[in-house]
Amino acid sequence: MTFSLFTIQMLNGLQLGVLLFMLSAGLTLVFGIMNFVNLAHGSLYMMGAYFAATAYAHSDSFLIAALVGVTGSAALGFAMERIVAARLYARDHLDQVLATFGLILFFNELARWIWGASPYYMNVPEALSGTINLLGISYSTYRFAIIVVGLLVALGCYLLINKTRIGMLIRAGSSNPTIVAAMGVNIKMLNAAIFALGAALAGVAGLMSGPILSVQSGMGEPILIMAMIVIVIGGIGSVRGAFYSALIVGLIDTAGRAFLPLLLREFLDRSTAQAAGPALASMLISIFMALVLALKPEGLFPLRNR
Repeated sequence: MTFSLFTIQMLNGLQLGVLLFMLSAGLTLVFGIMNFVNLAHGSLYMMGAYFAATAYAHSDSFLIAALVGVTGSAALGFAMERIVAARLYARDHLDQVLATFGLILFFNELARWIWGASPYYMNVPEALSGTINLLGISYSTYRFAIIVVGLLVALGCYLLINKTRIGMLIRAGSSNPTIVAAMGVNIKMLNAAIFALGAALAGVAGLMSGPILSVQSGMGEPILIMAMIVIVIGGIGSVRGAFYSALIVGLIDTAGRAFLPLLLREFLDRSTAQAAGPALASMLISIFMALVLALKPEGLFPLRNR
């Protein structure tokens, strides 16, 4: 294993981590703060990717694709909150799970009906199609742009939650919505805004992953599972925890898939190592989550006032 290979895989892990954060941050706002189990959050990610890919195909402009993908996801999230989620806040989590699981099936079939069953592809923007030099190592400019966008989103979430009046209302509404409503705040619109913000973050993740993944029906479910693992490891309701745990999960998953088969070759024959390596690597983040829950049931970075 060379230094360049190790560095590239760590950067890939960081890139996966920031993508997971953009998805899990919105899920944290809805699940951790509003106490609503939204299994359809991955569908918002998928629809954001479809919106962006369609806009890019018609305009050949990544900026227009970003505008359409993010605003489309936010509008879809707002509509979902008003039509479905608002009726389920007082209901049991099982009802929320069943309703949002139904939305997963609905959006998957809607995507197949509109865009077809075949994967839909989005090209990398020409300005970001080359490579950049990092410590003498060539790395994809677009993947590096994903890292930069993810870090900017993390900074924006921190400033919004901790430094603005809206963030103060979000934190207060999560603790005691009755008192916040009594102070004259429209708690229903606040909940809708939080839901739309979470959907917008999912749209950003879908937008940025579109050029490096095939956009297809059902693409939201696998990454939703990883996002769930992220918020459990980080601490439910903690955006800070979602950020750190997303980076940890991204690095563990990428390093496991890249290096575990190489490590197993030292003890097993090549064919066995090649077969067992990916299978064991896919289990690493689940094993890590189990260890975290055994040692720190509230997660690595729980809310201090939870």
